[in-house]
Amino acid sequence: MAETIAPDAGATAPKPLPARLFGVITSPRSTYAAVAARPRSLGVMAVVIAVVATGTVLLFSTEVGQRALLEQQVKTLQSFGMRVSDQMYQRMQESVGRAPYTAAIGQLVTLPLFAAIIAGIAIGVFNAIMGGDAKFKQVYAVVAHSGVIIAVQQLFVMPLNYVRESLSSPTNLGVFLPMLDENSFLARLLGSIDLFIIWWCVSLAIGLGVLYRRRTGPIATTLLIVYVVIGIVIAAIKSAVGS
Repeated sequence: MAETIAPDAGATAPKPLPARLFGVITSPRSTYAAVAARPRSLGVMAVVIAVVATGTVLLFSTEVGQRALLEQQVKTLQSFGMRVSDQMYQRMQESVGRAPYTAAIGQLVTLPLFAAIIAGIAIGVFNAIMGGDAKFKQVYAVVAHSGVIIAVQQLFVMPLNYVRESLSSPTNLGVFLPMLDENSFLARLLGSIDLFIIWWCVSLAIGLGVLYRRRTGPIATTLLIVYVVIGIVIAAIKSAVGS
C-alpha cells in the first residue's frame, strides 16, 4: 500500500480567504494543497453559513417562499404515504411564519456539524483503515472549503426558486426527463440526485486526494456511488410507502 503523507506546511504558499473561496471553484487542486498545508476553516465556514442562511432568510421572508415551503412540506409527507389532516396543515401554516429564523438557526448548527461528521468519517476511512496520517484539523478544513460549492448552489438556486415559486431543486437530474410520472421510482431517484451535489462530491474528492496524496478518481467514484445509493434508498422508500 502506498504511503500517504500530509502536505508539508513549508511547501505551499498560504492563500488569503478570498483566494481560497474562489480557488475552490477555479483551481481546486492548488487551493486544497494550500488548505491542507495550513488548515484554516473558521473564515470559510462563516462565509458558507452566511451565504446559505442569508439566501434562506430572504426567500422564506417572502409570501412566495413561505407558500413554496408549505407546499414542499405537504408533498414530502405525502410522498412517504402520510395523510395531511386539516389540523396538521394548520400547524404547518403557522410554522412557516417562523421559517426565516428557524432555518437560519438550523443552518448555523447543522453546517458545521455536518462538516465534522464528514471529516470524522474521512479520518476513519483514510487514517484508521488506509494508513493515512492527516490530522482532524486538516480534514475538517478540506471539508469546510468544499462547502463553497454549497454556497454557490444557494446563490444559483434561490433566485430560481423564487421565480418558480417552488423549493424543488431546479438542478436535479429529473429536470432532464420532465415526461416521467413524478410518482415513479425513476423520477424519484433522478429527483434526489443534484448536479451541485455531484460537483461537491468531486470537489471534496480532490481535496481528500491532495491531502492524502491519493488519486482523485477512485475517491470521487466512491463518494458518487454512496450518493447514488442513498438516492436509491430514498426513492425506494418513497415508492414503497407512497403506493
